[in-house]
Amino acid sequence: MLEKSSKNILEKELQSLPQKPGVYQYFDQNGKLLYVGKAKNLKNRVRSYFTFRPKLCANNKNSLRIQKMIEEAVHLEFITTNSEADALILENSFIKQLHPKYNILLRDDKTYPYIYVDFNEDYPRFQSTRKLIKKTKIRYFGPFFKGAKELLNALYLYYPLKQKANCKSPCIFYQIHRCLAPCNNEISQKEYKKILDSAITALLNPNILIKNLEKQMFNLAKNENYEEAAKIRDQIATIKDLEVKIQIDIAKLEDFEIFAIAFKDSMLSTIRFVVQNGKIISVNSKTTLLKNALSFEKNEIYKQLILENFNTDTPLIANTIYIYEEFDDKELLEEILSKRYGKKISIKIPKIGEKRKICNLAFENALLNIEKEQKNSNFKIQKEIQEYFELQNFPNHIEIFDNSHLQGVANVGVMVVYKFGIWDKNSYRKFHLEYKNDYEQMREVLTRRALDFQNNTPPDLWLIDGGKALLELAKDIVLSSGSNIDILAISKEKIDAKAHRAKGGAKDKIHSFKGEFSLSMDDKKLQFLQKLRDEAHRFAINFHQKTKKKQDLQSSKLIKSGLSAGAIHKLLAYYGNFESIYEANFDEICNLVGKTMAQKLKDIK
Repeated sequence: MLEKSSKNILEKELQSLPQKPGVYQYFDQNGKLLYVGKAKNLKNRVRSYFTFRPKLCANNKNSLRIQKMIEEAVHLEFITTNSEADALILENSFIKQLHPKYNILLRDDKTYPYIYVDFNEDYPRFQSTRKLIKKTKIRYFGPFFKGAKELLNALYLYYPLKQKANCKSPCIFYQIHRCLAPCNNEISQKEYKKILDSAITALLNPNILIKNLEKQMFNLAKNENYEEAAKIRDQIATIKDLEVKIQIDIAKLEDFEIFAIAFKDSMLSTIRFVVQNGKIISVNSKTTLLKNALSFEKNEIYKQLILENFNTDTPLIANTIYIYEEFDDKELLEEILSKRYGKKISIKIPKIGEKRKICNLAFENALLNIEKEQKNSNFKIQKEIQEYFELQNFPNHIEIFDNSHLQGVANVGVMVVYKFGIWDKNSYRKFHLEYKNDYEQMREVLTRRALDFQNNTPPDLWLIDGGKALLELAKDIVLSSGSNIDILAISKEKIDAKAHRAKGGAKDKIHSFKGEFSLSMDDKKLQFLQKLRDEAHRFAINFHQKTKKKQDLQSSKLIKSGLSAGAIHKLLAYYGNFESIYEANFDEICNLVGKTMAQKLKDIK
C-alpha cells in the first residue's frame, strides 16, 4: 500500500491528467525515474494503474512488475503529444536515454553497414554505408552484422568491376586484370552490367565467393605463402559465419525480415533474419540477463527491437516484417514505419507455410543462444558480480574511466567500453582535461560523458578507477542525468603509500553503495574487474604519453623562439594546452609572464 504522503501527492497529480495522448513518467522518493510509458489517453491509461477504494493502491490486474513499481512511485509527470504514434517514439527515446528502473532496455544502438550499388552511375560499383543515401536508383544489400568488409574485398577480387570511385584513366588494377578500364571506355555498359549482375548473385550467395577464396588459399599455401593464405582462411571463416544452415526453400525471390524473441531463466534473446531474393543473407542476435522473470514484457521488447532497427537513417530493404508472435502495439508500429518511409510497411504473424517455418527457426535459434550464453564463462562472472554487489542491471555494457597526468602536465582522461563480452574499441573515448587534481578531472570526464547520453545510450555499469569519494561523485552525476546506471569503484592496493598494480595479484578494494569489499586475489570477480580497470589504465597511459610527447615538442619550439621554460610552464599550468595559449588574449598573457615574454609569443603566432 502507498504511504499516506505519497498517496496525497499522487492523488492530486492523477486529477490533473488530460484526456490526450502522451508520455508519463513515475519517480521514486529520491527523484529517480522508475518507469516511462506511452498512452493514447493519458487520464485513462495512468489511472488504470491504481484502485481508488477504499484507499489508493496498485491495481492487482497489472503485472507484478508494474505493481512493484507503483508501490515505489511517489510522483508522476507527463508530456502530451499530437498522437499515440508520437508518444511511442518519445517513449522509446526516453527509455534509450534514461534507462528507467522498470523499463527494459535492449542496449543495441550500434549501426551496421549496408553494401549498396548506385545505378545513377554509368558503371556502378559496390560501396559500403551505414546511413540512408538520399538518392534514387540505389539498391541496398544488408545490413551485414559482420563480414561486410570481407564480402566487398572478395567481390572486387573476383569480379573485374570499377575498383576506384574516381578513376579517370587505366591504373594498376587494369594492368593486373582486376578492372576492365570503364574509365577509358574499354568495356561497354551492357557488358559491364553482366559482370555486375554476376557479382550481385555472388553477394546473395556467399558460397560462390567461398569456393573462389578456397582456390586462392590453396594456391598460396602451395607456393609456401602461408601468411597470405592465413589471411584468406580468416576471410573465408568470416563469410561462412554469414550463412544460416537451414533446410527451408523459399521458392519466391522475396525480400522481408524476421524478428523473434525468447525468454528463459530470466534471460532474453532477440534475433533478426534479413532475407533478400529468398536468401537469408545475415543474422543478428543479442542475449542479455534481465533483472528477474518479472522484467519480461513482450510488447515493450518488440517495440524497441523494431524501432531501433528501422530508424530514420536506416535504408529500407523490405516492406514486410514477419514476427514470431503477436504483440499489442503492432498496428501502431506499422503506422509509424509507413509514415517514416513514405510507403506501406506491414508487420505480420504468419500462421502456416514457409514464413511460419522461418519464424519458428528464428525462435529456436534465440533459445539456443540463451543456452550457449549460459555456458559462457564471462557471462557467469558478470552474473556473479551483479548478484554479489546487488546491482540493478546485468552488466552487459560497462564503461570504465581513468585519468592520467604528470605533475599537472598533459592532463587526460579516457573511457573504455566492454560490451557483450568484447572490448568495443570503436566506443573508446579520449578527453583533454582542464583540471589538475584527480577528483576534478574525474568530475570533468563523467560530466562530459553524461551530457552525451542523448546521443549514446548510457551503459549498465560505470567502473571508476578510484575510491569512495569518486564513487559518490559518480552517483551525483548519474542522479542529475536521470539515468539508471550501476556504479562500482576499484581502488588500488597501497604499498609504501604507492599504488601497486599486479594483474591478478593485487589486493584491490571494490567500493559500492552496499559497502567496501576486499576479495581474495584469486577471486574471479576481482580479476574480471581488474582486467577492466587495467585496460582503461593502459589506454590512459598511452594517450598521456602521446600528449606529453606532443607538448614537449611544442615546448621545445617555444624555447627556441626565446620563451623561458618557466614562462612556458606557467602558461601551460594556467591554460592547460598549447592551443589555448596560442588563442589567449595578449593582455592576459602579459599579466601572467610579463610583456617581454608575451611579445615573443605574439611574434611566434
